[in-house]
Amino acid sequence: MADGSPPPGGDPVGPAPAVRPFLVTAGRVAPTAAGRPVPVETQVVATAAGLASLDDLSFEQHDIIAACRLPQSVAELAARLRLHLNVVRVLAEDLRAEGRLTVHVPDSGATHDASVLRRVIDGLRAIPDSRGVLRDTD
Repeated sequence: MADGSPPPGGDPVGPAPAVRPFLVTAGRVAPTAAGRPVPVETQVVATAAGLASLDDLSFEQHDIIAACRLPQSVAELAARLRLHLNVVRVLAEDLRAEGRLTVHVPDSGATHDASVLRRVIDGLRAIPDSRGVLRDTD
């Protein structure tokens, strides 16, 4: 994390990979069926079939399925596994196509709603700083 502490849920699965990202994905990029890349906030979770097939997967695929016992975003997964974001996108799409991973893409209308952003900003401002003082408002 920013203060140097490990991420919640323990240490990352392993050390940073020594293999170049394009070798892991064979040079592929991961567009969705609509032709756009998977958003970073997309939630992924392993299926029962994915968990049952852990021994049959490549190292990176194994680590993704093992880390996805609980839902998490593609960005969290990339950070936890120390893999390039686009590598996780490609492998997650492959695992989804094989039925080993369930992918939940957020509703794009909700993510672009200004009222949601305003509520988040207001909630953050309501949190007192280390001295117990509330932040200034607009």
